Amino acid sequence: MRMRAILGVVTGALALSALAVPAAQADDVVGDTKISNVVVNGGKAVVAGATGQKTFTVSFTATDDSGIDWAQAILFHGSDIESSDTGAVANSSDLRATCTAVNATTSTCKSSFTVAAGDNLFNGAAGGWKVWALAAATDADYVQKDNVKGFKVQRASKLTVNASPEPVKKGKTITVTGSLTRANWDTGRYAGYTAQSVKLQFKKKGTTTYGDVKTVTSGSAGALRTTVTASVDGYYRYNFAGTTTTPAVKAAGDFIDVQ
Repeated sequence: MRMRAILGVVTGALALSALAVPAAQADDVVGDTKISNVVVNGGKAVVAGATGQKTFTVSFTATDDSGIDWAQAILFHGSDIESSDTGAVANSSDLRATCTAVNATTSTCKSSFTVAAGDNLFNGAAGGWKVWALAAATDADYVQKDNVKGFKVQRASKLTVNASPEPVKKGKTITVTGSLTRANWDTGRYAGYTAQSVKLQFKKKGTTTYGDVKTVTSGSAGALRTTVTASVDGYYRYNFAGTTTTPAVKAAGDFIDVQ
């Protein structure tokens, strides 16, 4: 797996933490400091396109009977932070979270993070990520969690559909084509997502609900192709349920005029 420059930044962030508290092992706790209610990107997967960057927020609650002095979170991909192949540190100048006191013992802490295609995002980094977090109290108590929250970082997906011929006579064959593609963070383009199950769905004209017609498997370059028999006017679309590395996506319905 290719290593990224972000690892040096992550290592530096850990060194910064070590200056403030004693050397910490995984899930190390001194005193009564706690971290809870960790939320990444509003509870949704982080979905990034083939180019550009994605900025999102991580928030959590930190508590201690003496109050919270400061906190920090680091995002990483891998079994643990020491062996991670990529990651991200907070966008703040000192890499720390902004903590706002709720009362004498509790603070809400928040940081923004940015991930970018071709930088700390590469194809092998899609899927499960983790949050490393540290909260330090004013009385020198602290808690450090190596994996306080898991979340997904996914390669954006696209899905198209075309039903033809149009118009078509009742009883004749309709060919429904399309393609399933997803962001390739290594090349900066969208590429076919092959060998994936995709539902062909139909909605009769004048109704609001799509129903499943059949399952189609994406082929070379993510191509989709199947045939159905023309019966009534309506809309055909493809619907992909998504995977760990790729979000669900639905094509806009394509109307077919049956005469």
